[in-house]
Amino acid sequence: MLFNSVAYIFAFLPVTACIFWLLMWLGHKQMALSALSLASLFFYGWWNPVYVPLLLALVLANYAIGYYLATQRHWRKSVLTAGLILNLSVLGYFKYAAFLAANANSLLGTSIETGTILLPLAISFFTFQKIAFLCDAYAGKVNDLGFLRFGLFVSFFPQLIAGPIVHHREIMPQFARLEMKHLSWGTLATGMSLFSVGLFKKVVIADGLSQFVGPVFTAASEGASLNTGDSWLGMLAYTFQLYFDFSGYSDMALGSALLFGIHLPVNFYSPYKATSIIDFWRRWHITLSSFLRDYLYIPLGGNRHGPLRRYFNLFITMLLGGLWHGAGWTFVAWGALHGFYLIINHLFRTVAGESRSRLAGLAGFLLTFLAVAIAWVFFRAPTFPAALAVLQGLAGSIDAPQFLPASVTGTVLMISSQPEEAAAAMLAIAAAMAFLLPNAAQYFLTPDRRLAFAPNLFNFLLVAACWICVIISLGGPSEFLYFQF
Repeated sequence: MLFNSVAYIFAFLPVTACIFWLLMWLGHKQMALSALSLASLFFYGWWNPVYVPLLLALVLANYAIGYYLATQRHWRKSVLTAGLILNLSVLGYFKYAAFLAANANSLLGTSIETGTILLPLAISFFTFQKIAFLCDAYAGKVNDLGFLRFGLFVSFFPQLIAGPIVHHREIMPQFARLEMKHLSWGTLATGMSLFSVGLFKKVVIADGLSQFVGPVFTAASEGASLNTGDSWLGMLAYTFQLYFDFSGYSDMALGSALLFGIHLPVNFYSPYKATSIIDFWRRWHITLSSFLRDYLYIPLGGNRHGPLRRYFNLFITMLLGGLWHGAGWTFVAWGALHGFYLIINHLFRTVAGESRSRLAGLAGFLLTFLAVAIAWVFFRAPTFPAALAVLQGLAGSIDAPQFLPASVTGTVLMISSQPEEAAAAMLAIAAAMAFLLPNAAQYFLTPDRRLAFAPNLFNFLLVAACWICVIISLGGPSEFLYFQF
């Protein structure tokens, strides 16, 4: 069930919230949490109910292992190892078995067959959450062992499909402290407004840009020769499509959670305003960056063993981060590029220091954005030849794009029926929003993440404008990109 679907917006979300708060109002908190758990399982099973038992089995197994690690003293390292192997084996089978088999067949001449393996939704996200829980239980950092709250921590539907990758210490205590008093007009207004802004970003901006991305990358994958206009259009359109797809999803996730009085961590903080790759990864998919730092980079040694080991650890961390996004060599290349970027960034800071001049900041911003956009080509392209075809077309004389949709539809912001003019307008609007406007966290939350939204006339008109644009733009093909990862 997609956040931008009619079923979610007008049925599942409001009905679930009403049932939850009615039970809370009647004083049945455990029943309310149980109902929220069942609703989350229904939400997950809407796509394919076959995988609900898998999710439940993993919740039960990881709770039992975590409970043992938190309460027992013997065989703890072996139990932790078994738990990690369990989670990584399930992830490895569903996400990487076909990829590994294809590479083994290619290199060794074998004929390994895996059959059709359908990837369960969100398996990458909830696997990381459970791994963090087990590692923290082993380290003695888990204080809440309530099974119902643990199950909700894993399955809570606003964050279940595409993050943020929540930490047990951020979410489980909130379920434990939740009271009827947490239902207020300010919280509901902020949640609904955050959801509305995110829906606008997704339906109007991201889906509007998507029709300019497909023709370019399809042509590249079919061996067509791209000119400069094609390559720049494909790269920039995808760069902003992915930005508003993920930003919109993050806003909708935070907004949906607030309707239940739960504050999810901010996962997206204007990453295209970054002035360095280091800064970019403090702003893009913040919870993934934190997980990779705490549970991979630091255990590998972090920066504790000299610069060479530090750069090696950075590279390996980003390489595995790329592979986490998808079972393909293009994702590995994307991760390797960002690992290389980070090494260069750290080396430059070591040699030249960190300049605070405006000129240096502008140069860093432009260079960072270009580097990120180039890396996104590998993220989007189905094959290396397709990615290289797009990149090769970036240099040369300026030509008008030749691979454009026959017509442009699906968004109220299409101010022209001519594809070239519509593409230029959409890119200009997307760039202005990404570079100049405050992000949702800045507008709706204070620096310490408390609610800052005021339900006044201006904000009412803002939300109303978002809904008008969304309603006009609904109806075209739409899919959240990050659901694939």
